[in-house]
Amino acid sequence: MARRKRTEEHENHERWLVSYADFITLLFAFFVVMYSISSVNEGKYRVLSDSMVAAFRDPARSLEPVQVGDLMRSSEQSEEMPDRNKPIIEVFKMPMPVQQAEQHEPEDIDESVQKLADSIEASMADLVDDGLIQVRRDKRWIEVEIKSSILFDSGSAGLSAPSAPVLQKLADKFKALDNVIHVEGFTDNVPINNFEYLSNWELSAARAASVVHLFTRLGIHPKRLAAIGYGEFRPVASNDTEDGRARNRRVVLVIMSGTDARISQRLDHLQTLREGRPQPVKPASDDRPATAGAAGPAS
Repeated sequence: MARRKRTEEHENHERWLVSYADFITLLFAFFVVMYSISSVNEGKYRVLSDSMVAAFRDPARSLEPVQVGDLMRSSEQSEEMPDRNKPIIEVFKMPMPVQQAEQHEPEDIDESVQKLADSIEASMADLVDDGLIQVRRDKRWIEVEIKSSILFDSGSAGLSAPSAPVLQKLADKFKALDNVIHVEGFTDNVPINNFEYLSNWELSAARAASVVHLFTRLGIHPKRLAAIGYGEFRPVASNDTEDGRARNRRVVLVIMSGTDARISQRLDHLQTLREGRPQPVKPASDDRPATAGAAGPAS
């Protein structure tokens, strides 16, 4: 019986096209992913970054949802038109205090301020001699300027370990008084380069707030404290040199003379408005012009 002739299969010389097509597909997918990574939405990334930082610092806040995209208006909200006649900001008319200048005695204020300044200079003589702390005096306040080098690391608002004994001494002296304390933060003009702070304004305010939080934990009443950030816009030296930038990076404690009567009167006025109590009527004699021979209205 004759053997069946075997037909030879034609060899495919184009099998490399399959591997080449797979390689081109993967390369295209790689560049698509790289492009999507390079065009990150900074706003959404910043919101995500801030939410993660807040979640680690305060676990209770991590349960709150984070709004990343734009809010969608419901049909009920779209039908309601805002009242254009309603003012956006409500202005409260506060009664002018009568004879406010007689609430404090200048002699007592000056004496207490001078004693506090002397006490601070005596207890921190080593830091004053090294130029890390400077005490300035005025008739109505004193300023305690602290260099940021002993309080914070570069670009950070977290208090460093060497700052604890310094602020502890100051807090011990402030607790026995009723003076209002303004904590003011200042920086140099070098732009901040991290995702935690948008600018030096935020950094200076955060540093002032860190000092305020520490003072509250050390026993100073929060109503006496205020955190203020000036950023780079109030330098005391030129930012062209390293020494000048170091002088501009500072925290200033402004100890006012006595309590802040303006804030107390404003809070009392707002509480009166909320409770619906009648407003005190200003005496008619204060509205009348001064007559000849009279000493004039009280100021």
